[in-house]
Amino acid sequence: MRAWFKTGAPWIWLNAGAVAVCMLMVIGLIGLIAVRGFGHFWPADVAEVRITDREGQQSVVLGEVVRSQVIPAAVARDAGYWVPEGMELVTRFLFKQGNRDQTGRDFVWHTEIGMADFEYPNEVLVIERREWGNFYGYPQELRFEGRVLRPGDAEWSAGVSAAVQRSLQLHDQIKRIEKREIGRINTEMEQLRLQRRTLDLRNVQGTERALQEEQIATRSAQLDGDYEVLRKELDALYASAKRDTLLMRTAEDKSVELNLAAIVRVNQPNAMSALTKFGQYFVRLGEFMTDDPREANTEGGIFPAIFGTVTMVFVMSIIVTPFGIAAAIYLREYAKQGTMTRIIRISVYNLAGVPSIVYGVFGLGFFVYFLGGSIDQMFYQASLPSPTFGTPGLFWASLTLALLTLPIVIVSTEEGLARIPSTIRQGSLALGATKAETLWKVIVPLATPAMMTGLILAIARAAGEVAPLMLVGVVKLAPTLPVDGIFPYIHMERKIMHLGFHIYDVGFQSPNVEAARPLVYATALVLVLLIVVLNLTAISIRNHLRERYRSASD
Repeated sequence: MRAWFKTGAPWIWLNAGAVAVCMLMVIGLIGLIAVRGFGHFWPADVAEVRITDREGQQSVVLGEVVRSQVIPAAVARDAGYWVPEGMELVTRFLFKQGNRDQTGRDFVWHTEIGMADFEYPNEVLVIERREWGNFYGYPQELRFEGRVLRPGDAEWSAGVSAAVQRSLQLHDQIKRIEKREIGRINTEMEQLRLQRRTLDLRNVQGTERALQEEQIATRSAQLDGDYEVLRKELDALYASAKRDTLLMRTAEDKSVELNLAAIVRVNQPNAMSALTKFGQYFVRLGEFMTDDPREANTEGGIFPAIFGTVTMVFVMSIIVTPFGIAAAIYLREYAKQGTMTRIIRISVYNLAGVPSIVYGVFGLGFFVYFLGGSIDQMFYQASLPSPTFGTPGLFWASLTLALLTLPIVIVSTEEGLARIPSTIRQGSLALGATKAETLWKVIVPLATPAMMTGLILAIARAAGEVAPLMLVGVVKLAPTLPVDGIFPYIHMERKIMHLGFHIYDVGFQSPNVEAARPLVYATALVLVLLIVVLNLTAISIRNHLRERYRSASD
């Protein structure tokens, strides 16, 4: 046994076991997140169950069975449930009953006591709405294009599909007009207002003032005319969208009229085949990745958060890479190695361990209030007191993260430069190259993989940060993306959404905890996959550079 320990084999097996356990834990965590999150998009069957209380009165619950729990009878009695004497354990079920506008809540618990067998009627409809969550009920009639269709009619299914499709098309047209065309008009009107304000600040008088005022008035009149045309078109679209209705009957036998303008999707899950459910699953998953959030971020998609995260990481990478590499090259190749250099290195190492919220506070005070306020005073005085750069935004969030990840890039680049053998430097100098030529044509290319390693680590940390971003530019809901079709096309002063902050907001600030729970898992998995994709991209670039310069040095 002692000889076996001396061979070092136990430590090899110990390391291999530790790596295996870590891999299993990572795979298990990702698997749990995937099952809990992406299972939310599967069209679940809708159960109908009759419940008899202790007085013999019956009620009907219609909804999706989310999960069940086995709890002690004493806990059930404390929660207000009726439990017969002699029972020690009680099973309770959580139903997603929807119809929040009718019942006041989406989810409700019921114990198994007095509960009849679950039934799954094929005629039940699940209606996904833009507001008030899902609606569960039985269809009674559809009023579409002046006709009245009922479930028994031959054209019922086709009529419902056509009505929903028409509603979605009208919603897309309304959204396009409101966000793009009216948004463009509002932007130009604001620019005209700033032009007038600039004339006042510059105290422009005489012929020049009259000429510019005339140009502003002419353009303003044109924009007012364009807005009136769009407003009339919007009124017509809204009137057309609200024309069609769907009459539904709830489990309590109450008739409710739903306007198709507020409907996203109509499903009949109990009558759907497995193949149809698979198709619907991927449609809902695609909408989750590409749509805007709604219902306090508990419904809809996360595209603005994905776009904001990727944009911020790219801007951060563009800022941190040249500064980190330049600082590392100076410290390793040019700075005199002495006490001051050692102090600087120690400071850089210590900065890597500073809590991220400290960087957020610094970014808010220095970048936003000081630099941003100074920029507004110099270049955007006409917009004051409304700030342009003197408020949290994409640029300040990226700059703060660049400062946070700068020590990582510096340390990685320095390590890469230190690993290059001195014989390569001496050989280059012996062939007549200057120190600058040796550095930029020999040393830096060979250290490029180490630089990419620093960038990979910086991306991995920056993409998952939340605390500093809440102070310098990330918000719960950003109405517009930082990139659009309005000049100058990239708006660095705008606030953005972020996947990490979205997880925090949905998980801990949501008014509807049960509805938000699966979205937390799904968004977390998207964030993990996004970080993996960004890192794999950087790793592939690093490996390509490594092979390129290795072959060049052979």
